[in-house]
Amino acid sequence: MKNIFAVLCASPLFAGINSGDFAAMMACLGAHTKAYEKGETICFEGDTVSEIGLVVSGRLHLVKGDIWGNVSIVNEITPPDMFAEAVVCGGLGRLPVSVLAKENSEVLFIDYQRIATACASSCAFHPKLIRNMIQILAQKNILMAAKMEHITKRSIKEKLLSYLMEQARQNSSKAFDIPFNRQELADYLSVERSALSAEMSRLKARGIIDYQKNHFKLLKEN
Repeated sequence: MKNIFAVLCASPLFAGINSGDFAAMMACLGAHTKAYEKGETICFEGDTVSEIGLVVSGRLHLVKGDIWGNVSIVNEITPPDMFAEAVVCGGLGRLPVSVLAKENSEVLFIDYQRIATACASSCAFHPKLIRNMIQILAQKNILMAAKMEHITKRSIKEKLLSYLMEQARQNSSKAFDIPFNRQELADYLSVERSALSAEMSRLKARGIIDYQKNHFKLLKEN
């Protein structure tokens, strides 16, 4: 429980809420945790959900597949990120993606209706939770728009450089680590791994980028 409270303190969902209220809040919200092993599927695409998931520990991937078995990574989430909030807040019910544990993970599940509906005790944290949730949804819409900007580029080179430049901006540095290995990066950008690796090698040979595993450095404009 101590570890969960530490994550709650760092979560934007609970920003501005007194940490002394966390124990009572967890009971009020009907929160519960579940552990998952590496490779385990937490939720399948199309599952009906009514709870928000908050990552307490580990690393999850949101993935989407097609009828041919091809998989694209929509996003990676780590503590204290959340998933399914847009689905339950929007009343959609069914998940548009699958949620996979990329390593041993623990997830805190929260009943959204208990966030949105004031309880009989009129807990002071409910209005703050609602305001925080609206802000989180707005920010995630912006991030999704950024991904669309990457994957709608015409060439692999443009997709890759668009993504790397965004990572540089987020890290305020031309040298940074990305959260994906090669296959995961290819899935995220919706390209073939071999084609991505070949393009990376060409950009490195031209002195535009340098990289070692998941550490990248932007050297000059292309």
